[in-house]
Amino acid sequence: MRTDMKNASRPAIAPFLLAISLGASSLMGAPSAFALSELQKTPGVSDGTSTDKPPSAPDASSGVPSPGPVISKPAGQSPDTTPGAQDGSKPVDVLYDISKVPEPVRRMREQIVEAAASGDLERLRPLFGTGATQTQVSVGEATDDPIRTLKDISGDPDGNEILAIILDIISTGFVHSGQGTADEMYVWPYFADKDLKKLTPPERVELLRIVTAGDLADMQEFGGYNFYRLGITPDGKWKFFTAGD
Repeated sequence: MRTDMKNASRPAIAPFLLAISLGASSLMGAPSAFALSELQKTPGVSDGTSTDKPPSAPDASSGVPSPGPVISKPAGQSPDTTPGAQDGSKPVDVLYDISKVPEPVRRMREQIVEAAASGDLERLRPLFGTGATQTQVSVGEATDDPIRTLKDISGDPDGNEILAIILDIISTGFVHSGQGTADEMYVWPYFADKDLKKLTPPERVELLRIVTAGDLADMQEFGGYNFYRLGITPDGKWKFFTAGD
């Protein structure tokens, strides 16, 4: 092809250049291509115009938007009632609209997001509380210094991995468990109460934003979600951030 064009006479090249010029002119009048942001939209992700939840507000201190649900359910759609993983029969109502939870819960979630997005693990300390109401960050005995505990279990010395996990966890749907009891809690992610063998394809994608495919296979064999989970009480206390079943 290159040899033919190189050896072609000038009259033969002229029509070719004219064709290119006309083609370019027609392209100028064609509709513009989709923006990269449009191509990257994931099915089921709200663009902020959905009526089932308000758009996430940016964090005033860091400019990082607060995490929002990955799977948005259309207005009027009934809650997810997939049987729970624990007893195989109890329905699991997966929630996404954070505006419907009590204000203390919303506020604590916002503070957690702001602290985690800052990259400074120490910003979590005021949210942990102290004494008997201190946030549980390890299974078993309470720790004197939850920040040191999180740094110890993080894959990096500054605890950035833990902050990233917190943001991933609290960006998912959640469940309202123990209603009417002393153990009432809003828990992220909702997978803690789901039968992982019965997840829908969008739910699997949402879970795989938190764990690997190998982790998911191990959890299905184990019988339930056993990665990190986060709980906030109705009065806005950060109850726990722990891993396990």
